[in-house]
Amino acid sequence: MGTGLIILIAVVVLIVIWAFGTYNGLISRRNRVDEAWSGIDVQLKRRHDLIPNLIETVKGYAAHEKTTLQNVVAARNSAVAAADSGDPAATGQAEGLLNGALRQVFALGEAYPDLKANTNFLDLQQQLADTEDKVSAARRIYNGNVRDYNTKIQQVPSNIIAGIGNFPARDFFEIEDATERAVPSVSFS
Repeated sequence: MGTGLIILIAVVVLIVIWAFGTYNGLISRRNRVDEAWSGIDVQLKRRHDLIPNLIETVKGYAAHEKTTLQNVVAARNSAVAAADSGDPAATGQAEGLLNGALRQVFALGEAYPDLKANTNFLDLQQQLADTEDKVSAARRIYNGNVRDYNTKIQQVPSNIIAGIGNFPARDFFEIEDATERAVPSVSFS
């Protein structure tokens, strides 16, 4: 066997090892993105589950605020459907609308002092605030993983393996409207 053939075989082996390593690295990053999305999904489901309890609590004190409560229910249903789709852009938009509707419900506490003093209402506010914090943390983790994954599939030479292996870019999870980015105020003290 000639030296040239040995060098050629060594180069081919190194390229194959590199290709497998890059492919496996991309799979690992893609799985981290999926895992991070499931963290967001869990917190959004928790948030969506708290909202019917909040609506029932508010109904007893502000029954004539039917339109506000219906808006929250509609926004929640839209957010649940968007979350089920797995599309971060649609989920972000729907969650932004839900944030706005929740702000209206929390504003009712100012108009109804008995509601503002209700321990159920206060507990639900606290749970929603806690969930909002967890959603924010999960969003940062997800977006960080998306950034790393998207960077890797766009960099040379791993973009070659990403193209061959069908590794599409992922969307960030963000709320579209800047006014919707604010966490709903839940303090009535």
